[in-house]
Amino acid sequence: MTPSAAVQSDPAPIVACTICRDVQNFDLLIEDMESELGEGWGDLSFADAAVFLEQPDAESLEFIAIAMDEEDESNIGTIAALIKSAVKRDIAAIVIAEEVSPIVLHQLLRLGAKEFVPYPLPEGALHDAIERVRTPPAPAPVAAPPAEPQAEEPHTNRLKPKKDCEGVILPVHGLAGGVGATTFAVNLAWELANIEKKNPPRVCILDLDLQYGSVATYLDLPRRDAVYELLSDTEAMDSESFMQALLSFNEKLHVLTSPADMLPLDLVTPEDIGRLLQEAQANFDYVVIDMPSTIVQWTETVLSAAHVYFALFELDMRSAQNALRLIRALKAEELPVEKLRYILNRAPKFTDLSGKSRVKRLGESLDISVEVRLPDGGKQVVQAGDHGVPLAEIARKNPLRREVQKLAKSAHDLNRSAATGG
Repeated sequence: MTPSAAVQSDPAPIVACTICRDVQNFDLLIEDMESELGEGWGDLSFADAAVFLEQPDAESLEFIAIAMDEEDESNIGTIAALIKSAVKRDIAAIVIAEEVSPIVLHQLLRLGAKEFVPYPLPEGALHDAIERVRTPPAPAPVAAPPAEPQAEEPHTNRLKPKKDCEGVILPVHGLAGGVGATTFAVNLAWELANIEKKNPPRVCILDLDLQYGSVATYLDLPRRDAVYELLSDTEAMDSESFMQALLSFNEKLHVLTSPADMLPLDLVTPEDIGRLLQEAQANFDYVVIDMPSTIVQWTETVLSAAHVYFALFELDMRSAQNALRLIRALKAEELPVEKLRYILNRAPKFTDLSGKSRVKRLGESLDISVEVRLPDGGKQVVQAGDHGVPLAEIARKNPLRREVQKLAKSAHDLNRSAATGG
């Protein structure tokens, strides 16, 4: 199949074209196209396709299959123009993509591409995509009598935008896996939301661990596509769309869960995170953020916006080494390392003199002050996570819960004192 095949007369009518930088890079696509269409298809480069789609011969096409990989992301403008041109002529567009970022795919689908198929092509995937674009849309249904109003989905956020808050931003960063950062973040947010009975503050928690975030699990909340839609186009975000993306836990704590699918941490830029924090800060009194343990481009954005940046660790060598590396990295970039507040989880008991001595030596060797020491909450912590509720709901007297409650009260009193100038 030659590049000019699509524009030359042929005994078999040309009903489809592949469009790519080099079709030889997509040998499986060639096989599937020949299997589906025989000789009734052609191949064009991006430049040739732009010209051909303007010709009368293009009216016979049923669909185009645009094949691209990560090298073509720099040519996204040309590909977007081809999709727009095809849509204008009622030609369906199928995107075949190999290692292309979710943001690019989202843009192409929004422009009118009918189908997305990953490459290497799964068995039968192209056949199914062609069948779908060839199937005419179902006729509009006959107007039915008004249905009874549906019950509101559980966890729907009914809190309205306020836009006049000056929220306190409290990120939580685990310095190693399994140190209890999410447990601490969830319970801190819940305690802040219940700190006052008559006039409770507005509290939200943002799960920014886009790959392994588990705040939704700890609070038994569903993960929705609205989160991905919000993060992938923050320029269009306003207070209404931000609030609609949140879920409510017991109508007291409002949660932006991590996305339903595992996404790359660079899906969002520092500018995206800045807009997200701006909306959260304007609509809530406290914004707790569950951070990924990985340092990413937008970590600096969160650190700069934070009032206090909690760094959780345990009394082991991996936590000590990671803390040292984090401190060095922040100092090398001249970032506000003084905002870090170090929290030791599963701290030694009061009677464990050897353990207390190790904590002291650790602080001296890292030149840090271990300001908060959280006790081991035991099996009740695991049970609370499995049941999807904060510790206060099933184990009010748990020692870990009490310490988190004290910290929340201290933070709230300090914030209230600062707000009143006291």
